[in-house]
Amino acid sequence: MKISYNWLKQFIKIDWKSEETAALLTDLGLEVEVVEKYQSVKGGLEGIVVGHVLTCVPHPDADRLKVTTVDLGNGIPVQIVCGASNVAAGQKVPVATIGTTLYDKEGVAFQIKKGKIRGQESHGMICAEDELGLGESHEGIMILDNAIKAGTTAASVFKIENDEVFEIGLTPNRADAMSHFGTARDLRAGLLQSGVKVELISPSVSNFRIDKRILKIDVSVEKPLLAPRYCGVTISGITVKPSPAWLQNRLKSIGLNPKNNIVDVTNYVLHELGQPLHAFDASKIHGKVIVKTLPSGTKFTTLDDVERSLHEEDLMICDEKGPLCIAGVFGGKDSGVSDMTTSIFLESAYFNPVSIRKSAKRHQLNTDASFRFERGIDPTITEYALKRAALLIQEVAGGEITSDIVDIYPKKIADFPVVLNFNNVKKIIGQELSKEIIKNILASLEIKVNSVSDAGLGLTIPAYRVDVQREIDVIEEILRVYGYNNIKFSDKLNATVSNAPRTEDYKVQNVVASQLNSQGFHEMMANSLTTSSYVQLTEMLKEEHNVLMLNPLSNDLGAMRQSLLFSGLEAISYNINRRNSDLKFFEFGKTYHKFPAGYEEQKHLTMFITGNRNQENWTNAQKPTDFFLFKGYVNAVLERLGIKKTQSVPVTSDVFSEGIAIGLGNDILVEYGVVKKSILKHFDIKQEVLFADFNWALILKLLSNRIKFVEIPKYPEVRRDLSLLLDENVSFDAVYNLARQTEKSLLKDISLFDVYQGKNLPEGKKSYAVSFTIQDNTKTLTDVQIDKIMGKLQKNLETELGASLR
Repeated sequence: MKISYNWLKQFIKIDWKSEETAALLTDLGLEVEVVEKYQSVKGGLEGIVVGHVLTCVPHPDADRLKVTTVDLGNGIPVQIVCGASNVAAGQKVPVATIGTTLYDKEGVAFQIKKGKIRGQESHGMICAEDELGLGESHEGIMILDNAIKAGTTAASVFKIENDEVFEIGLTPNRADAMSHFGTARDLRAGLLQSGVKVELISPSVSNFRIDKRILKIDVSVEKPLLAPRYCGVTISGITVKPSPAWLQNRLKSIGLNPKNNIVDVTNYVLHELGQPLHAFDASKIHGKVIVKTLPSGTKFTTLDDVERSLHEEDLMICDEKGPLCIAGVFGGKDSGVSDMTTSIFLESAYFNPVSIRKSAKRHQLNTDASFRFERGIDPTITEYALKRAALLIQEVAGGEITSDIVDIYPKKIADFPVVLNFNNVKKIIGQELSKEIIKNILASLEIKVNSVSDAGLGLTIPAYRVDVQREIDVIEEILRVYGYNNIKFSDKLNATVSNAPRTEDYKVQNVVASQLNSQGFHEMMANSLTTSSYVQLTEMLKEEHNVLMLNPLSNDLGAMRQSLLFSGLEAISYNINRRNSDLKFFEFGKTYHKFPAGYEEQKHLTMFITGNRNQENWTNAQKPTDFFLFKGYVNAVLERLGIKKTQSVPVTSDVFSEGIAIGLGNDILVEYGVVKKSILKHFDIKQEVLFADFNWALILKLLSNRIKFVEIPKYPEVRRDLSLLLDENVSFDAVYNLARQTEKSLLKDISLFDVYQGKNLPEGKKSYAVSFTIQDNTKTLTDVQIDKIMGKLQKNLETELGASLR
């Protein structure tokens, strides 16, 4: 945002240097990024003086040149060769003296030097208006008023304006400061706190009066929620022409190109008061003005000559024939002010910020008006700004006010009540401020104090401060005006040594991540937003448990993920499609679930492995990764964390074609196995993928428990393996449960360590290699006892599951 210092001084009379003012504005939160010089004419006409042409004779060696002697006011006439046809003795003319820098039409600088032209010395240049940057004409030199004294500077004759412009990096919350008046209001608060007493001068509208009631245009607001306040007035008998120099200079200083006097006034008031305005050609309004929405797909051509298709939620300014303007965003081509306009309907309104922002983004239009409307303007100055603009239009374009002001404001936008506690002010700021200082700061910010007690203040916040609606917001306002640099701090340095336990989440993550990294895994971080349809790939996840976005960016980012599996498969698919098929990934992340009792987040560690375990070279052929390699990686994580005495249990998740879970007691620590081909097919993955899902919250809980010492068993454990031929529909779950039922006391662990289907097996069969660990804590087992247990297991497996030994 650009703020003209000269313009700012119209509201607040100060003689500070721009550097001092910029520093104070920055301290107040309006960060001045740069201060630029501005001159209404580039170069400021420095070195240009008024000269009196004493003599003018033809050049002896050139028909089109003339040799003149010019008095520059210092008593020493100089000779200047001039090529203009209209130069003559007795004239007062602008002269660029030796050393003066001028600029051409492209802004390229050139310097006036002493020289000879066809043998005649020339000590300067008599200038045309385009050479000085005062116009476009180059038909001849400028001839000035004879009453002007020779030697007078051209800058004083042409009233060149020199200004300084603040480039302010305005934060989105400071809608109140998006104008010169708003910036002056903030500056005044800072000055008062600094001990400088100044008044805030607002432009007077006391001269506003209705001249005639001859052009009444009725207004109907059909969408009061989208247009809470709408004002309008007609002005007739105007003349559309270029704006006067002062108005053009104000707009040029902040980077705006003047259009005509009517449009320039609306832009001037917008940047002066922060209230956007729009002028309609009254002759192009048919019937009354209607503020409403139109059916989706309605065509409308805007000022930039682009035909746009309207949305059903776009708020439009219409007449009885059709749309005139996209409210608060952009005007229409057929209703704007032109050189032929003699009467206007001037609009000043407060529109719903959300509605304006949606329309602006929908049509990819970013205007000064929409920029302010969508952040929230002051609803109390709508009529005042209208009067201010009407008076300025009368000043620069003539005309008369020809209607009463229409002001449709059915429900006043209320101020915000806030209770401020003095103890909270001290706690947040870190220093106790006197009650008087607090009240003075609030008063300088136009925040009303309604009640005072020993505990705090009852306040009313003006409606235009949309960013100050809570107690903490008020404290922030007090602090920024008081000055962050004025907060005292102790010379004593206090430090606290934090003793975080080794089982802190981030420390454990670092341990595991380092281990996996050393084993060739790469850490990934996927978006927590995903497509809601992924839950349909497995019965484990339910659509009713999806946490859906109210305003999704796209359908692919419409829900929070319930599993880290699918984001991992997306990454694998992405890499495979780019010929990177040997992959090892891991991710620490959360899943999100919606239950009848409320929302829940769960922390997980997931691991993925696919492709070959090593690169092909002359000593080792490529070997694909397999279940047992992956099992080693999974067990290594648990062993690194000191989690032992676990047992293998059947996997419950249906994302695995073959899998195992590792449990401790009744809790499942991790499930891992081969991902189903039906799921891989959805991601266009044709190679085997192994996946592990750790319950990270449970692992952290186990690590946080006190260390327990258990006596090492005195008696050895015994392992026996069975290679079973089973029907392909028999799961490891059935083998596991049957074994547990067969031997409950001495059977300590059951583990599946090989699965085979294919060549050399009967059709419809598969092979399981299962290990059984047997141990008696009270004595050493004999071969007879072991054989008895294994025989019983073998018999039950044959009888119940139809198993046979290979």
